[in-house]
Amino acid sequence: MIRRIDLRQAATGRTGDEPFDYRASLPRADFDIEAAVPAVHRICEAVRTRGLDAIAEFSEQFDGVVVDDIRVPVATIAAALEDLEPAIRAALEESIRRLRATCEAELEHDVVTELGPGAVVTHRKVPVDRVGLYVPGGLAPLVSSVLMNVVPAQIAGVRSIALASPPQKEFGGLPQPTILAACALLGVEEVYAVGGAQAIAMFAYGTGPCARVDLVTGPGNIYVVTAKRLLKGLVGIDSEAGPTEIAILADDTAEAAYVAADLVSQAEHDPLAAAVLVTPSERLADEVDVELGKQVYATRHTDRILTALTSRQSATVVVDDLEQGLAVVNAYAAEHLEIQTVDAAAWAARVNNAGAIFVGPHAPVSLGDYCAGSNHVLPSAGCACHSSGLSVRAFTKSVHVIDYSRAALAEVAEHVVTLAEAEDLPGHGAAITVRFQD
Repeated sequence: MIRRIDLRQAATGRTGDEPFDYRASLPRADFDIEAAVPAVHRICEAVRTRGLDAIAEFSEQFDGVVVDDIRVPVATIAAALEDLEPAIRAALEESIRRLRATCEAELEHDVVTELGPGAVVTHRKVPVDRVGLYVPGGLAPLVSSVLMNVVPAQIAGVRSIALASPPQKEFGGLPQPTILAACALLGVEEVYAVGGAQAIAMFAYGTGPCARVDLVTGPGNIYVVTAKRLLKGLVGIDSEAGPTEIAILADDTAEAAYVAADLVSQAEHDPLAAAVLVTPSERLADEVDVELGKQVYATRHTDRILTALTSRQSATVVVDDLEQGLAVVNAYAAEHLEIQTVDAAAWAARVNNAGAIFVGPHAPVSLGDYCAGSNHVLPSAGCACHSSGLSVRAFTKSVHVIDYSRAALAEVAEHVVTLAEAEDLPGHGAAITVRFQD
């Protein structure tokens, strides 16, 4: 069901000092943003130039609905919470509680450095003023993404929060009711029934009732990701979070049923989802194959999962040992990485590249998707080697405040003038010396 890649002894017999590049041998989805650029550029330009008329056309074209007013009435948002099943509300409230606790713990405070008498630099953490949060509503209505976007923004102190989610034909052109209920639970009243690239353009340009935002966050399909890339600069973005992926580093102590279930859980998201097992144990690989054969056909979304598991982005990668396995998962830089090995915490501590790391048999990715207290909006497609998941930090910016007295400036004035002359910028030096002329 899932193909096998054998990397044992892959790095042997090589000459030179360059490390073996595992990335070229590892599976990745066909997620060609460049191919989507022309279509997404047209969408963004249409929203920029024609505003609400363009959004209405795209809603009808892509979502199959006619939306008369893109803003969801506050009363409708409140009613969704009233109609929410008590068990779902309780689960959302617990998830919010845990996420708020971790977000409050990571909230950074101002740092004041006194470099000398009268020479003070303050590193201030300032919240972004207004943000646009995107919540997908395609194959799965990701109500949990409401929490993952909103809670860190609120803890950061963001003043103005707008949220967009695609209009759903079965709900009369409104976003999915559970998504609206989560908005009500968090006190978010500015919600738009707009999806895809047009939602990102709406946030970036300011369209109709939606004022322009400073930052856009949230996961999405290739059109959403491409729009974020095209509009980056005009508006800030968190990351280019595309189709989900899971990598599992496991040895022969792992439970095959657990490993298979976790691979299935992420393959359930999308036919483009990636599921990768890295193991030195052929026995485990064989047992996982057997478990997949059982579990895939016992779940609700068999076709979707089968497509994800049998496509090029998914594989079992067999390695010599856990040391090589560690090198492989660091090269892969997974959005989600599970460690199911002996002494899992020690191996996890040596991972440098992952959006989130799940340690041991009782920390599956599904826990992180909902109630771990971590954030599930994470870098994908190998971007975890340079990018971080969504957090309070994503909604703040740093500002240096420089406060020097005359005496403190005098102490360093000669150095400033010297460096200004070295750069052939005499006006810089003059801005210092003018302050000491009698």
